[in-house]
Amino acid sequence: MISRTRAIRILEKAGCSPKVIEHCKTVALLAVEIAEKIRANGKEVDIRLVEAGALMHDLGRCRTHGISHAVEGFELARELGLDPKIAEIIKRHIGAGISEEEAEEIGLPAYDYFPRSLEEKIVAHADNLVGGTRRITIEERVGRMQKKHIGKEVTQRVEKLAEEIEEISC
Repeated sequence: MISRTRAIRILEKAGCSPKVIEHCKTVALLAVEIAEKIRANGKEVDIRLVEAGALMHDLGRCRTHGISHAVEGFELARELGLDPKIAEIIKRHIGAGISEEEAEEIGLPAYDYFPRSLEEKIVAHADNLVGGTRRITIEERVGRMQKKHIGKEVTQRVEKLAEEIEEISC
C-alpha cells in the first residue's frame, strides 16, 4: 500500500491544487478515525487502504472539478499503476454512489459507481463529511446538495450510507 508521503507526492505531481490536497488530507484523517472505531467494534477493515484511498480520492481533480473527476481519477490511478483497490475507491467515492442509468444520464461511462467494500463506503462517507478542509454534518452535506438541486433519491442514499457507517462505528 502506498504511504501518505507518496500519495501526497502523486497528487502534487499530477497537478492537484494545494486546496485539493489539503481536502484529501482532511478526508483521510476522518476516514482513518472512522475505520479505527469500526475496527475497535470488532469489524475487519483495512485501515492502510482507507488512508491511501482517502488521500487519493480526488486525484481526478487535477483534470476536472466536475462529477467526472471520479472517472478521470480512476483512469489516472490505473495509468500510474496504483493498487486496483485504491482505483476503485476513487471511482466509487462520489456522494453515496451513482447507478449505471444515472451515470449515462449525466455523461459518465455506464457503470455502477456505488461503493461496495467497507473501505469504499468509509471513504465516500468521510468525503461527505468534509467541506473543503472543514468537517461538516451529514445534514449540512444534504442541504448543500439540495441547494444544487440534487434529487431526493441521491440525498437519501447519502443519509443511508451515513446511517450504515455510524451504526458500525459507534
